Amino acid sequence: MKFPFSDYATGAGVATDLVNTSARVRRSTGEVLVDANALGRFLADRGLLPDAPAQDLRPTAQDLEEVLALRREVRALLEATGEEQVADGANALVGRAGVGPVLHRDADGRWQWYVETSPRASLAEELAALIGTGLLGVLHTLQHDRIRHCSSPVCDGMFVDTSKAGRRRYCMPGLCGNRLNVANHRARRLADEARSPDSAGKNPRA
Repeated sequence: MKFPFSDYATGAGVATDLVNTSARVRRSTGEVLVDANALGRFLADRGLLPDAPAQDLRPTAQDLEEVLALRREVRALLEATGEEQVADGANALVGRAGVGPVLHRDADGRWQWYVETSPRASLAEELAALIGTGLLGVLHTLQHDRIRHCSSPVCDGMFVDTSKAGRRRYCMPGLCGNRLNVANHRARRLADEARSPDSAGKNPRA
């Protein structure tokens, strides 16, 4: 696998997406990476083309086991409170498969720095290098406070905010934001009904 050294948003996005596939976060739908095929879909949906999967480019059960272990590790890293701890952990992730920055021409013929993984690296090691590079880029270019817990009180998700404004609040904005809006709407409606004079003398069994 080869990816641009400066493209921290991709690795940070994979870190976010990976930790939020767990049943801990997906309370209503459950675990996303239920088998090797699901892992393959996870990679394909993000346009990731690792070198490691050998069987028709499909991940194996061993790949899945190692990626789930990586997910737990990345979650712990995102939860770390100190910048040095994140930097040390991210450096370790890169070191598992990365062979150092290399200089190649991009599609437009310009020289660019890339991170290249070892040809002997496993799928999990390749993802570790991608995620580690992304987190290091976030620390260097943005700030540690861009690594956040989801603002929804009913979600245990986490995310890395690489947006320009840096105002992202939810791990899955389309899901968590809407879920919180619905919960707030229901709470307001119940409060209004409790305050309504019409509800004071009603007999619920009538």
